[in-house]
Amino acid sequence: MTDAPISPAVRQAVRESASCCCEYCFSQEKYCPDPLSIEHIIPRARGGSNDESNLAFSCQGCNGRKHVAVSAIDPVTEKDVPLYHPRQDVWSDHFAWSRGFSEIIGKTPSGRATVERLQLNRESLVNLRIVLRSVGNHPPIIPRI
Repeated sequence: MTDAPISPAVRQAVRESASCCCEYCFSQEKYCPDPLSIEHIIPRARGGSNDESNLAFSCQGCNGRKHVAVSAIDPVTEKDVPLYHPRQDVWSDHFAWSRGFSEIIGKTPSGRATVERLQLNRESLVNLRIVLRSVGNHPPIIPRI
């Protein structure tokens, strides 16, 4: 049995819940060169559903790097740990901004593994964050982080 397609209303609810930002790297939709998309936190290939509780708003860079992964290696402990789950985890429990707000720092095994797997500090993101910060548009204001 397959899930029904994701409705436009659910897509919009996920987008609004994310404050129009990627729920992993916090790229702002209005500054992304590629459209953000709805991604399955637990991929369909691993039994994930189209239920809103399993959907996140994601940039193409994060979505492509996450692919079907639900875990990754923590570079400190070298253990396989769950990736950050935007519906179950609190961002600030797992991550912090660097002093200049240009990089995301993993604070926990899951945070560090997510930073590495999704490359949350890829050069283009860091450069964009620096430019946006210089004009007062970064970090984005997201009530739930």
